[in-house]
Amino acid sequence: MENPVKWILKKLIRVYQLGISPRVADHCRFTPTCSNYALEALEKHGVIKGCGLAIWRLLRCNPFGGKGYDPVPEPSERRKARLMRREERKKEKQG
Repeated sequence: MENPVKWILKKLIRVYQLGISPRVADHCRFTPTCSNYALEALEKHGVIKGCGLAIWRLLRCNPFGGKGYDPVPEPSERRKARLMRREERKKEKQG
């Protein structure tokens, strides 16, 4: 079962992508787009770190910031292990 906060954030980003972005945004300075970056950051890093990465990206997306390819960083090995343990505990509680 997905974290409800993460689920809500992902739905809000999709609403932005489908309903708002086509009407207001010309283009993003970065690849992937900021909204796709936010979705990927939430998936790879969870709610807290994912939101932090997404906010930092949005702050850099301006005429004085950078541009070009800017991927979501991979989680550290320690973080990957922690996320895997968390998923295992969730499965144990459900099963």
